[in-house]
Amino acid sequence: MDLQKVVERRFQDTEQAYSARDTILYALGVGFGTQPMDRQHIDYLFEERLKASPTLANVLGHPGMWARDSEYGIDWKRLLHAEQRLEMHHGLAPEGRIVGRHFIMGVRDMGERGAMLHQRKHVLNADSGEKIATVTNTLMLRSDGGCGDWGDVPEELAKLPERAPDSALEVAVPEIQPLIYRLSGDLNPLHIDPDVAKVAGFPRPILHGLSTKGMAGYALLRQFCDFDPARLRSMALRFSRPVLPGDLIRFEFWGSGPGLVRFRALVPNRDDLMVLDRGTAMIG
Repeated sequence: MDLQKVVERRFQDTEQAYSARDTILYALGVGFGTQPMDRQHIDYLFEERLKASPTLANVLGHPGMWARDSEYGIDWKRLLHAEQRLEMHHGLAPEGRIVGRHFIMGVRDMGERGAMLHQRKHVLNADSGEKIATVTNTLMLRSDGGCGDWGDVPEELAKLPERAPDSALEVAVPEIQPLIYRLSGDLNPLHIDPDVAKVAGFPRPILHGLSTKGMAGYALLRQFCDFDPARLRSMALRFSRPVLPGDLIRFEFWGSGPGLVRFRALVPNRDDLMVLDRGTAMIG
């Protein structure tokens, strides 16, 4: 990786208009369709009284897969999505126009393990300029260690408590979920083409990491917020392993809200494989 070129990259603002249809498609791709007779689920799926999940901010105003550009020298095929953090400053309308403002936050050289690249996105109301959300995205560049350090990095996510969790919630991942979620903008063939998945070392196409994070947001809204999106103030997590369509995810929680809640996600049907770790949420 050419560290100098990476840190000197300047992003154009990305303006995006999103509709009620986009908000509903996103909700279907992160778990809100699992209880179609529940009025609180329908509030995220029915345009006449529509709410937007706060985690929709993760995908709005995306800058594109710039790391694939050869000038940066990144081995993008060995890139992994390591962590994702979201802080909500104001509620997200079910439809509207936003601006995504992007910059490289910092790089940490991990030597033989690679390098951690931290990016930040501010999601702004395109009409008023009001800041709606701040999204911090961390990429693990597995082949790009030895590049050196630069800039600032977010505080490390704390380990989870060693005691048993206080509560849990299980959510199924329908076989069709990655096919729906990809319509929210991530068209990576890894999530739909079996041949591409096999080349990448997976038995079948996998679920998008940000769909799994969206499911964590759904679980937090259901478990602690009575489905009120304004109560989910922030969340952060580490991606551990990919989720497969057809999995059952068990979200485990420490704390009861309001205030700090810690969480993780396991897949019981695959020997309690941990798919999300070090989860942190602030509940209002």
